[in-house]
Amino acid sequence: MIDKIKRPLILITNDDGADAKGIQVLTRLMCEIGDVVVVAPDGPRSAQSNALTVTQPIRFKTIELSDGLKLYTCTGTPTDCVKLALNEIVERKPDLLVSGINHGSNAAINVIYSGTMGAVLEGCENGILSIGFSICDHSLNADFTTFEPYILQIVRETLKNGLAHGTCLNVNSPVNQILGVKVARQCDGKWSKEYARRTDPVGRDYFWLTGQFENHEPESKDTDEWALANGFISIVPTKIDLTAYEAMNAVSEWKFEI
Repeated sequence: MIDKIKRPLILITNDDGADAKGIQVLTRLMCEIGDVVVVAPDGPRSAQSNALTVTQPIRFKTIELSDGLKLYTCTGTPTDCVKLALNEIVERKPDLLVSGINHGSNAAINVIYSGTMGAVLEGCENGILSIGFSICDHSLNADFTTFEPYILQIVRETLKNGLAHGTCLNVNSPVNQILGVKVARQCDGKWSKEYARRTDPVGRDYFWLTGQFENHEPESKDTDEWALANGFISIVPTKIDLTAYEAMNAVSEWKFEI
């Protein structure tokens, strides 16, 4: 057990809400490693990406204050939760931010829509070691048992070794049996057939977000989607710098004469 005096300060949030089983499991696990502050949305905020609340005030409420654990809920998005925590709640900069455990995969293109990973990117932007944890199971009662020891190991290794500036981790787990861990890259793919058209009782059309994921490189064995499909936890080192450096020279050769 880590010495109480040297216990790291860990900030936890998610996008499924404070009552989700995933964040409750993650909180229990992180209490084994450090002092924990949870600032989570007061309800589901999935697919919020890096959204901020700018048209109305946000508020937070204290739920629990105990030795080693402080729990708050916030009316905003996952990114709001992190910003509010850093500005108004924590007494010092956290040593680690963890987000999740998300009910559902955040692999491949899902990373850009994910509120779970939006919070992770906000932590990374603020120079905090940041990790997003997700499992490929949307069930409200998802079983995290086999994932739990890997979460502890990944967190401990991250605290021990650190991450490069501007880099965070996107960690996804398959369901049930886990064969190991693969460090992978983000799979190339997209969502298709994204809306289901339905009709309300008065005959007006409405649309419900749905869709199916299309893997554009199903034979590639170095992607997160391949790892998950073959029973491995995927770890994708993810950067907040979106610059396409390989395209800079080509774009620089374009003509911009007026």
